[in-house]
Amino acid sequence: MSRADDLPTPNRRLVLKGAALAAGALAAAPAATAAAAPPKAAGPYVNPLVLNRADPHITRHADGYYYFTATAPEYDRIILRRSRTLNGLATAAESVIWRAHPTGDMGAHIWAPEMHRIRGKWYIYFAAAPAEDVWRIRMWVLENSSPNPFRGTWVEKGQIKTAWETFSLDATTFTHRGTRYLAWAQHEPGMDNNTALWLSKMANPWTLTGPQVRLSTPEYDWECIGFKVNEGPYVLKRNGRIFMTYSASATDHNYCVGLLTAPAKADLMNPGNWSKSPTPVFTSNDTTQQYGPGHNCFTVAEDGRTDVLVYHARQYKEINGDPLNDPNRHTRVQTLGWKPDGTPDFGVPVADTAPRGA
Repeated sequence: MSRADDLPTPNRRLVLKGAALAAGALAAAPAATAAAAPPKAAGPYVNPLVLNRADPHITRHADGYYYFTATAPEYDRIILRRSRTLNGLATAAESVIWRAHPTGDMGAHIWAPEMHRIRGKWYIYFAAAPAEDVWRIRMWVLENSSPNPFRGTWVEKGQIKTAWETFSLDATTFTHRGTRYLAWAQHEPGMDNNTALWLSKMANPWTLTGPQVRLSTPEYDWECIGFKVNEGPYVLKRNGRIFMTYSASATDHNYCVGLLTAPAKADLMNPGNWSKSPTPVFTSNDTTQQYGPGHNCFTVAEDGRTDVLVYHARQYKEINGDPLNDPNRHTRVQTLGWKPDGTPDFGVPVADTAPRGA
């Protein structure tokens, strides 16, 4: 994701409501676009931003709106919100734009959707499993040719086929130097891990060209607590480098964020060009009482310049039972800092903001 991808430019206005309310919302919308207004200052942000929404993805489109999607705790649908401000996503109307199939493929474990605008169409990447085999999780793609993602038809483009039919999830896409890539998490047959991180070039938004290369596998202790996991990759291009964040370990308080880095001029398909931080860059914090921060993405603030970190976390450390059955992973946002050497400074997950009116 480059900063230019997120800057607002004059464009047609979209509506906030679903298709049933679209006409009325459009009629009531103000005529001015976001580009006509002076830039707003970054933050302060309300946290948690969206309750009970994990694996958040926020993208700022050229129409000046922030679009939000995330995992719902029932794992049965894909939701969408939008707002002209990040804080506005907290109270924005939420539309269900796709539901799990009652049987067969895409019937269970609807996880980690991301929405991207590619060549004039909207695409949603997500994970799903058959209703009859809920851990046979694979990556799938939806396409909508409407300029307004709340309208039109979401067409199922099918499964993203990789080298193996194994557990795979958390697809994200980005372009660099004119080439589109897909990064994702997958179990490699014969490997002693749950998932590693992979990269491939793409022929189109739902097809890999191959080959696929492994960029990272769980190797440090902090990547192997509970489960040996590298997952949830996301890319940020800044300061002559490509930064790829990812999440590691089980989805309890041990969940944390790691970082891969490659020079922007390097061949991204050569794993040797990627360096890996030996320590996590974003972890649970007892002082701020935020636990298990992870599955992050990045966007930019309303000023069009300030980088913003988006992630989920819980407000408590101890969990009864399987963490995946605990619904209280909330979406959170905070300003991303930068170190003098040009690398990101994640800081710590910020404390909850005071309740409104307190």
